[in-house]
Amino acid sequence: MSQTVLITGASTGIGRETAKFFHARGWNVIATMRTPESESELNRLDNVRVLRLDVTDEASIRDAVAEGMGAFGSIDVLVNNAGFGAYGPLEATSLETIRRQFDTNVVGLLAVTRAVVPHMRSRGRGTIVNISSMGGRVAFPLGSLYHGSKFAVEGLTEALTYELGAIGVRVKLVEPGMTKSDFGTRSLVFSSDESMPEYAALVKGTVEAFATLPSAETADVAETIFEAATDDADRLRYPSGNDAKMFIDMRREQDDETFAQSLKRMFNM
Repeated sequence: MSQTVLITGASTGIGRETAKFFHARGWNVIATMRTPESESELNRLDNVRVLRLDVTDEASIRDAVAEGMGAFGSIDVLVNNAGFGAYGPLEATSLETIRRQFDTNVVGLLAVTRAVVPHMRSRGRGTIVNISSMGGRVAFPLGSLYHGSKFAVEGLTEALTYELGAIGVRVKLVEPGMTKSDFGTRSLVFSSDESMPEYAALVKGTVEAFATLPSAETADVAETIFEAATDDADRLRYPSGNDAKMFIDMRREQDDETFAQSLKRMFNM
């Protein structure tokens, strides 16, 4: 029998590519997004159901899970992909943006997981793949909010491996690096304030440093997500992309002071 995956944030980028990747391998796909009425590709595929789900709207989560279950009878894998990125000096960032960062990346992820887990518990099996980031293992300048949210995803996922493992549910982390997608134009906000020139050099150095990092294809990240979702091993973390593997290895191998100096050189600090 075909298995079913529910993917959040499937309208663009990694989420869309992941939906197509699973579909191409014979899976039923529940592709969720905030505005399904604007979708024109996924809803033409057999065994794909495009549904509205906003991770900050509990009713939409409940309805999407129920409708997806009604369509396919089960949810074997949940991919928590929906995300938002807030960068910039903290004092230049509004409280609204701060709350949106954590409501989307942390509270929303937990809310969707909480809605799906009872079904997996009743069956005694299932897999949850949380999309973190190399930014969940390594912190860069001006990313206190984004990195804070992804560090939270890393911690809560690690804790859930024990809790949900006790009921037969595997929990995995995928940690992409820079990716060729429209995340930067659709889901990232960079806050700045010209009245704070003290940050100008740091902002310039950060933007220039990010521009030098290699970017992986979204299809490569989708392949890593599929690997994590179908891997029966008790492996927790799946880095994706050469830059992610490089930075994560550096952070593991270097002490705090050495790693900080490496980043300062990279960001011209």
